[in-house]
Amino acid sequence: MSDQDEVRIPERLLEDPEMIQACQEHDFAAIFSLVKRAGIYPAQIARLCDMTPSRVGEIMQGKRTLTQMTVVERIADGLRIPGGMLRLAGRPWESVVPSKSSSKNDSPVGAIDFGLLRPPVLDEEALALKRELEAARNADVGVAKLFAGQVDMIRQLDRRLGAEPLLPQLRSQIEQMEELLSHALAPDGREPIAAALTEAATLAGWQALDLGLYRDAWKLHEIAKSAARQSASPALLAHATAQQAYVLLDLGMPEAAVQQVQHARTIAARRLPALLDAWLHAAEAEAHAAVGDEAACRRALDAAERARPVDPADPTLPFLFLAGPHLDRWRGNCLATLGVDEALRDLTLALGAMDGFNRAEAGVRCDLAVVLSRRGEIDEAKRQALRAQELATATHSLRQRRRVERVLQAV
Repeated sequence: MSDQDEVRIPERLLEDPEMIQACQEHDFAAIFSLVKRAGIYPAQIARLCDMTPSRVGEIMQGKRTLTQMTVVERIADGLRIPGGMLRLAGRPWESVVPSKSSSKNDSPVGAIDFGLLRPPVLDEEALALKRELEAARNADVGVAKLFAGQVDMIRQLDRRLGAEPLLPQLRSQIEQMEELLSHALAPDGREPIAAALTEAATLAGWQALDLGLYRDAWKLHEIAKSAARQSASPALLAHATAQQAYVLLDLGMPEAAVQQVQHARTIAARRLPALLDAWLHAAEAEAHAAVGDEAACRRALDAAERARPVDPADPTLPFLFLAGPHLDRWRGNCLATLGVDEALRDLTLALGAMDGFNRAEAGVRCDLAVVLSRRGEIDEAKRQALRAQELATATHSLRQRRRVERVLQAV
């Protein structure tokens, strides 16, 4: 006997005004609570709706909301809630029974058997796919813009709060976009969704790297690159590919990182926006500095300065910001890595413009501590390192904390 045969919502519950209102509002926290009150436990709800008990618990506690129609339909089927109560339409085809008065002999030779044209009776697996495809019909440019707006909000919060409180939310959003993209049928909806997914996965990859989750960081960048190819955007693909090089740098593979950034440039050929062109040169300079190639590093930094547009922001590249002080920060970091005291001027200029970029400020102060300690200014080096440690801790940046710890040990 199946769970559906053993467990059934009482009819009186379906007539309860509170249940009716909860269904109309898609308030699944209230729906599950009312079902529990009727004697159906969360574990049973989870089995019936093909969900995990923990997910059911999060929904009941208001920690998770449901927006995917495929999940809503699965709950309706599992709990036997009439589709009309949940404002569902387009339920599966019902089989059509032929008239008893007709027979094969009644049709003339060569006539079309219209029974063959009836929609097939679908099994559960086919019905599930059909529901997913129907739900993905809403994946259009408007939905992509909403996703992109959410990603941009997380990006801005990330600069101040760090990755740890934001990465779980971003992962959930990535799963939603992957689901939509894998079932989207309309060509005009696929590319915008793929572009939004690329931005989300690239940002999540950077956050994972900042938290020391190297495998996750690499995989998220692979998701970003795959989505970028579907978005038909060379710029998005070049950015995701080059940023993935930072995983290689953190793993102590600077030569591979140089090759990765250079490969990213070949992807976009000459179709690079000026802002991305400057960013790629600066990223390549950082990789050259890690190798210890000062001449190549300086050439790349000079190229970044020449390519940098007057406007440090590009609405088509919301994930990049390269105002003068930020390029100073990049130059200072490269020169500090190479052991050049000239870095002090660039880092000092950059420090005054880091308001709101807490994690970046931690990096600048860490670089300052390196340069100052090399110059013998130990007290000031300690002060900068300790302030960098505070900022790295506030933003939960394991990557920056490790850098600061190494500097403090050296000082």
